[in-house]
Amino acid sequence: MMNRIVNVLLVTTITLFVLTACKQAVVSSGKEELIQVDEAFSKLSEKKGMKHAFLEYAAEDVVMLRKNNLPLEGIEALRLNYQTFSDTGFVLTWTPLHADIAASGELGYTFGIYTMIVNDSVDGTQENKGTYVSVWKKDNKGEWKFVLDSGNEGLSEQD
Repeated sequence: MMNRIVNVLLVTTITLFVLTACKQAVVSSGKEELIQVDEAFSKLSEKKGMKHAFLEYAAEDVVMLRKNNLPLEGIEALRLNYQTFSDTGFVLTWTPLHADIAASGELGYTFGIYTMIVNDSVDGTQENKGTYVSVWKKDNKGEWKFVLDSGNEGLSEQD
């Protein structure tokens, strides 16, 4: 009887250890995947413009938080907002510094530093930097889409 209890405890402990190790491997590979998605998002912004990239990677229930504005909620509101918005005078790119995902692998976030290069006919080219955070979730197709995005202007040259 005692041998049976010890065996059950041993099997249970090993099973829990294996499941924990597998879950950590999934989370670790998921973080790397999310970093790659955020980098591809930035490359698309550089190549085809910010509007195109943001509409491509936004979830249907996206929320955008911007300075001096109420939250912009939903993909249709984002499309309407971008109809009168021109992104031809600047290039927006960013570099994710960190990502993390939930143990389920369906929700995560990234944060990092963005760079906006503005082409001004009067002042020439100007570079502005800031920080950003994006919250991501997987859609029905298993693709990462951002559901929340926000940024903060103003990194000094020393940062």
